[in-house]
Amino acid sequence: MRTYRVGQIVPSSNITMETEIPAMLRGRETIRPEQFTFHSSRMRMKKVTQEELTAMDKDSLRCARELSDADVDVMGYACLVAIMSQGLGYHCVSKANLEGAIAEEGKSIPVVSSAGALVDGLKELGAKRVSLLMPYMKPLAQRVTDYVANEGFEIQDSLALEIEDNLEVAARDPMALVEDVKRLDTKGVDAVVLSCCVQMPSLPALSQVEASLGIPVTSAAACTVRAMLKQMNLEPVAPAAGAVLAPALRPAA
Repeated sequence: MRTYRVGQIVPSSNITMETEIPAMLRGRETIRPEQFTFHSSRMRMKKVTQEELTAMDKDSLRCARELSDADVDVMGYACLVAIMSQGLGYHCVSKANLEGAIAEEGKSIPVVSSAGALVDGLKELGAKRVSLLMPYMKPLAQRVTDYVANEGFEIQDSLALEIEDNLEVAARDPMALVEDVKRLDTKGVDAVVLSCCVQMPSLPALSQVEASLGIPVTSAAACTVRAMLKQMNLEPVAPAAGAVLAPALRPAA
């Protein structure tokens, strides 16, 4: 039985990724033999604005270098909107930049971003038409919607809750999403992203909403866990974490 080190590059005001990621992987420990420890480095950000997100993203290279000192097995960039607000396809640029910084430290550690993980997770679900729920102000929400559409998905609907303060996003009751999703047009979609944001808690609601809608439901955080597990060459499963971590899921052809 091996213990894997999971590193996260986290906005300073994000308190959800250091709870939901461990919760999913602790759940996995109950059904698979691997164990996990968790390690973070933080980038300063309090308000979810374009200016703060851009400044924060520049600090991500420092965080990658710090986490490389811990010889983590994988790193996750834990802010979807920071990536998606920088321009279409930026998750590929960010990954190259971060892995380059790690290489400068003489290490080789795979990096995933919640932005890239969401895109990959939806593809692996075989989704074509999706609906998105997110906490952002409308201008940033539009950037996220456009980003996902640019990756080849048809966006049926998106709902922006318009919460600018990042701690207020984290303070939401995740079960409020059970009611929030009723305001989202999900008719005929292949999948619903219940939280297109890794700061807005959603884990306790994923299975309930999925059962209610009868279609795959996921979150940026759940997709991040799937991407991390795959990079560590581990089976990407976890209980009660929605469709993307279900044992029955097989990558789409």
